[in-house]
Amino acid sequence: MKRTAFSAILIFAAVVAIFGGRAIFAQEASSARDKYTLEVPGGLAFAEFRGYESWEVIAVSENGGKIAAILGNPIMIDAFKAGVPGNGKPFPDGAMMAKIHWIPKKQETYPGQPLVPGTQHDMDFMLKDSKRFADSGGWGYAEFEYNAASDTFRAGNLTDSPPQANDAKCGYACHTVVKARDYVFTEYGHR
Repeated sequence: MKRTAFSAILIFAAVVAIFGGRAIFAQEASSARDKYTLEVPGGLAFAEFRGYESWEVIAVSENGGKIAAILGNPIMIDAFKAGVPGNGKPFPDGAMMAKIHWIPKKQETYPGQPLVPGTQHDMDFMLKDSKRFADSGGWGYAEFEYNAASDTFRAGNLTDSPPQANDAKCGYACHTVVKARDYVFTEYGHR
């Protein structure tokens, strides 16, 4: 009887160890892929844009062999609807944009064989905070490269194309050509 009870306890302990170990491993693997833990030097974090997946579309674009959807949080959308930046006013603090880039693929079986999103390439983010980013036109920038094989993101760096300075001001130099538009290239598409 003692031997049977000991065997049952030993089997139970082994099962707990195996499944418990799997759960811990799965949690660690999930954490390693959690995009919301990433941050660029200078303080702009992926987590600041949590929920971007459900933001409204501002516009779509194609550039450099990639297609993109540019999304805005409600503050950004409301500002565009109020005429910013065409009315000469700046975007308010708290305005955010997310730009999702994909490598396009042709849908051979669809009428007209349209180009549609294929593999994701990267994410770009902009956040208006005139105090925090006073030395970059009031905007913070971040770029995160996507690796489809591992389903993970990483902060952009100088080896990327185009090279990313990998800090919250990385987009400022490029965006100075649209200073009159409060450093925003994207135009709100007519609806």
